[in-house]
Amino acid sequence: MLFSKAFHRELASTAGFVFVILFTIYLTNTLIKILGRAANGRVDTASVLPNLAFTAVNVLPSILTVAIFIAVLATLSRAHRDSEMVVWFASGQSQLAWIRPVITFALPIILVIASLSFFLTPWANQQISASKKRFEQREDVSQVVAGQFRESAANNRVFFVESLAKDFTEVRNIFVLQQRTDNQTIVVAANGFIRDDGKDRFLVLEKGRRYDQAKTSAELQLLEFETHGIRLESKAIDFSDEAAKVKTTSSLIKEPNKTNLAELHRRIGVPITALVLSLLAIPLAYVNPRVGRSANIIAAILIYFIYNQLLDYFQTLIGLGKVNVGFGIVVVHIIFIVVLILLFVKRLSLGGIRGAFMRFFRRVFRLSPTRSGKPSTDTSGISA
Repeated sequence: MLFSKAFHRELASTAGFVFVILFTIYLTNTLIKILGRAANGRVDTASVLPNLAFTAVNVLPSILTVAIFIAVLATLSRAHRDSEMVVWFASGQSQLAWIRPVITFALPIILVIASLSFFLTPWANQQISASKKRFEQREDVSQVVAGQFRESAANNRVFFVESLAKDFTEVRNIFVLQQRTDNQTIVVAANGFIRDDGKDRFLVLEKGRRYDQAKTSAELQLLEFETHGIRLESKAIDFSDEAAKVKTTSSLIKEPNKTNLAELHRRIGVPITALVLSLLAIPLAYVNPRVGRSANIIAAILIYFIYNQLLDYFQTLIGLGKVNVGFGIVVVHIIFIVVLILLFVKRLSLGGIRGAFMRFFRRVFRLSPTRSGKPSTDTSGISA
């Protein structure tokens, strides 16, 4: 009991430390990107912090998975380096006895990861998509950034303004280029404002000039005006986004097309990956002093990278309709469960492969210390 509490405390502190570092790095990079897009007028400045929060929710499952994996790996590697495992093995235990405390520590976090993957992440993606669409639906002038050329919502008009009022209702030193089927129009004005008549919104320009040119002619028609109105157009945005990543899990199940099944494969795979990786960290944590301390870290990084790449690969195959979703869900995890068993068997192989397999399956179903008063002859983990 005391050992389990101490082990869980060390795992919790290590996982918390790793989580804070990874989460801080990700938030910093994401904030810089969002601020850059807001400065360029591609994101609404009022939605910077909400988008940052929703994006953070979207990445939490991956960060928590990495935090568990590194926590178990680092904690058990330290036990090997400090020779605590020698005492552990001498008392009749094996590496398989670590499965229970690791699972009891990881299971609550895996349940959180599953909740995020199935429910909160789709909701966060919906909020990000809705925010983006609301910004795209705003009037032409509302998207203008002072000193930059901006295209209108209908893609047939270009705006340039020298300065804007804080409420975006007044603009100064305006340039507007409008393309039509048979002609183009250039309007320049000293200032302007937005007028709403209840049905439509207009940009009213004051003290300016208008140049009209037919595409089949080189002649220009010049018109000077005191006031001139330009109707502002908006895109017809459908807020029922059909992208699979913003759909609820129940919607993916009810509409089992290829795209939805591929997204369902990803959501189911996230918590399973966290569980398999937390168990893989047990045999990977073994430190062979003749090989070096970094060998297991390199192997862990390669396994994590390959695992995620295979998940993405099978998700793509399911999306293309080349692989059944059930096969795609099972095959990747089965591969790494087999790798997990082989790594455990390797640590128990001093008495031969057959004996190692027998000891592995006998102990994995028991998962408890040897109750016999006789010391165990299992020296797994001490040898190379």
